[in-house]
Amino acid sequence: MKFKFLKPIVICTVLLISIVSNAQANFQGKAYYMSKTSIDTENFGPPNMNEEQKKRMAERMKSMFEKEYELTFNQTESLYKEEEILDAPGQNQRGGFGAMMSSSFTGGPEYKNIKTKDLLQEMEFFGKQFLVKDQLPTYQWQMTGDTKQIGQYTCFKATATVQSTSVSFEDFRPPRRNEDKEEETKPKEPKTINVVAWYTMQIPVNQGPADYWGLPGLILEVNAGKTTILCTKIVVNPEDKTTIKVPKKGKEVTREEYNEIVQKKTEEMRNNFRNRRGGGPGGRR
Repeated sequence: MKFKFLKPIVICTVLLISIVSNAQANFQGKAYYMSKTSIDTENFGPPNMNEEQKKRMAERMKSMFEKEYELTFNQTESLYKEEEILDAPGQNQRGGFGAMMSSSFTGGPEYKNIKTKDLLQEMEFFGKQFLVKDQLPTYQWQMTGDTKQIGQYTCFKATATVQSTSVSFEDFRPPRRNEDKEEETKPKEPKTINVVAWYTMQIPVNQGPADYWGLPGLILEVNAGKTTILCTKIVVNPEDKTTIKVPKKGKEVTREEYNEIVQKKTEEMRNNFRNRRGGGPGGRR
């Protein structure tokens, strides 16, 4: 008699597990982020620039460091890509050495797979396409117990310290006249960056913007060095599903190899810039 009742219970349990598993497998969302990076413009442009010139330069550079991104995610994968915004005519034509280098440095879609720990990103540098292949960084997150509200989501604070050798805009600073060339071309030393992340367990995925991940909920805000990334909108299980495509374009290189390519090209451009300005052989005196 008990067996007759047990059989329907087992069937219902199996069906429930199947429904939950299927729902998790089909779970998808989109999060939209705004990224801002503060830059010390004192190190750019001629040393004799007046305050008005510095102000105009800062305005021209502003759009280069305020960007919008879209993160498409599911339980195991995510794709983080910049929203396409057309530049105003001539926007990057008068920015000096740094703007010239930055305009030749384009980051493409960034793919994360937390199951395989793969991290892939398409990058374009001076007209050449690269596929940067790496493993997901390991963050030693420390939970602080602090909370705050971001929109309708309750968020928890986590911190981490990372060592980074990634290329930043400061690396494109033009050479100074009296700068020691040997000092300038030294191998780049890793810099320590303090990261503060805010995540919500109301969206239980280990995903986040850029290469941030590994918390028990979607990361909605990141403060890392001079960069702040803030989520502005979330859509869970949209009607129109998006296929998360693994980036494949470009010559495959590691992150370390790519950084070396950028550093070498930057040094070459610095030397050309110095010579044209009169600080080296063939330059004006």
